[in-house]
Order: sequence, then structure tokens, then C-alpha cells
Amino acid sequence: MPQTLKLAARIGQCLQKTMNHRSLQQTEKGTIAIAFVREALACIHARGLDADALLHRAGIAPALLHQPHARVTSQHYGALWHGIAQAIDDEFFGMDSHRMKVGSFTLMCHALIHSPTLERALLRAIRFMRVVLDDLHGELVREGSTARIVLHDSPHAASPKRAFAYGTWLMMLHGLACWLVGRRIPLERADFRCAEPDFSAEWRVLFSPELHFDQAVCGIRFASRYLDMPNLQNEARMKAFLREAPANFLVKYRNSDGLTARIRRRLRKSSPANWPDMAALARQFHLSEATLRRRLEAEGQSYRQIIADLRKDMAISLLADPRLSIADVASQSGFAETSAFYRAFRKWTGACPGDYRGKVSGHQRLV
Repeated sequence: MPQTLKLAARIGQCLQKTMNHRSLQQTEKGTIAIAFVREALACIHARGLDADALLHRAGIAPALLHQPHARVTSQHYGALWHGIAQAIDDEFFGMDSHRMKVGSFTLMCHALIHSPTLERALLRAIRFMRVVLDDLHGELVREGSTARIVLHDSPHAASPKRAFAYGTWLMMLHGLACWLVGRRIPLERADFRCAEPDFSAEWRVLFSPELHFDQAVCGIRFASRYLDMPNLQNEARMKAFLREAPANFLVKYRNSDGLTARIRRRLRKSSPANWPDMAALARQFHLSEATLRRRLEAEGQSYRQIIADLRKDMAISLLADPRLSIADVASQSGFAETSAFYRAFRKWTGACPGDYRGKVSGHQRLV
């Protein structure tokens, strides 16, 4: 009997480690703010189409649209992206006077896949997008150690487009560029012509902490040495890339070189119970507490916010597993008391964990 109990305990420990590892893997996939879902659906609402049906097919509960702090997985958002494009035959979501018909992005990839360098590939991509769209056109500018992809509005445009239009165009080009060279290309700066939206922090995660709004010119800036890098991809790899797009744009090639991203990666390597306090974290990065705090503030972050965001992503992923009780989710998300988890989750999403799970359980599938 003692041996049996020991074996059972050991199995339980292994299962717990496996579940914790799975939750960290799911968190690594990342989540997307519900604001992006609402932005993507704007073209569906404008045409009087059935948005709820598209959400259901993508595995997203329509009720989440009314939760201002809700989030969905990048895979579910990617499924919605494809669903919307198919519904209106436009991969640019109706944000240009000329449709980007379904299949355009794939055709563009075929047109540039044999380019020898990133610079040649980007020039082809920009030319392709100019043929496809009428209201926006890009330009690749190389100036010494700096390169810029500048996005121009039509000279007839009465006002700037919304952030979602600029962000989608730039994300397509930047995500494609990162994939071609097999690594994230860090952005030194990003500029949008439009006014700053309420969810601008999400755009900074996707692009750069140095994201500025109400600018005269829209575009992104990065080191020109990346333009000389060889194209590492081929047609076989392109098929896998296209199957995962756009989820791979939204998560895999997020801004990963900032201090915030480095801290998140370090925290993901251990369970929440073992996360260091601010003083210990500063020592791990060979910084003083004051310097660490100041550098995080420069990125618009704090250590407390990083922990909260990571716990939030973990909790949302874990709630999708019906085998876990709310208490299990709380514990694996780093909360010693379930009541504290309830309070935090309500603050994050505007709903209790049980209510949130109920809203998504009938629609949101595991990926």
C-alpha cells in the first residue's frame, strides 16, 4: 500500500507538471484583445452580414464583444480573419476602395518566394500591394544604416484611415519579412497618421514601444542590414507558413527584443509560485531596481502589469480546459486564494471566471 501511495503521488506530480507546461505553451501562443475582433468585424456590420455566425465558426462567443477587456487566442482570431475574408471576398476587410480578393496574399508570396534577398522580396511585395489596393501604397526607403517602409495614403484621401487599416497593411509586410529571414526584425519606430485609439498598447506589443500617432507620415523603421539578409524560405515552407497566417504574424513575430518581452520569456520558464519579486528580478538582469523600473516605464510597462498580463493569458487558456476547476485555474495562474483570482479576473474581463467559461464553452474550441 505505501508503494502504491508513493506511485500515485508521483503520477500526480507528473500530471501537475505536464498541465503547468501545457498552460505555459498555450500562453506562449498569446491572446488577442477583443478590440481587434470588433475592428475586424466592422466591415461585416457595415454590410449587414451575420457577424454572430462568423464568430461561432471561428470559435469565438459573440457575448465576448460586450466584455471590454476580453481576449481570444491568436488561432481563433486567425480563423475569424479567414472567415471575414471569405464572406466579403476581401483580405483587406473592406478598408480600401479596391478589394484585395481572396488568394491575393498567397499569390504575392508566390511572386516573391524566389527573391534572393529580403530587399528584393520587399520591393516585389510593395509593388504587388500597389497593384491590388488603390488607397494605400508603400515605399521602401534605404538611408545608410536605416530602412523604412513608408505607407502613403491616396492624395485624394480627405482624412487618415483608422489604425486597423494602417496596422493590417504594415503587419502583413513586416510579418512576411520576418518569416523570409527566419527571425523577428526589431522595429526602431512605427508611425500612424491617425489619432491614437483606445487600445494603442496592443499595437505597441505588435510593433514597437516607439509607436507614435497623429504623424505626418505612416510607416515603420528598422536597421537596413536586414535588407541584405538572404531569403531562407522556399515553396515547401511557404505552404506551412500560409496555413498558419495570420496567427503567426500576431504572435510569433511580436516585438520580442524589449525588456518587457525578455521578462515575460523568463517568467514563462517557471511556475508562477517561483516568480521573483522586483528586487530579485533586477539582480537577474544585473540592474538596480530603480533602473529596471525606469526602463520598464520607458516601454509603458511595470513589473506588476507584466505579471498581471501573463496571469491573465494563462487563466484564459486554462479556462478552456473543462477538466480544470476554477480553483485549479486559480492555483495554476499563481493565485494562493480563489477569491483573489475571482477579483482579478473580473477586473481583467468584466466577468467572473465561471460566467466567462460559460460564455465560451459552447463555442470556443481548444487549439
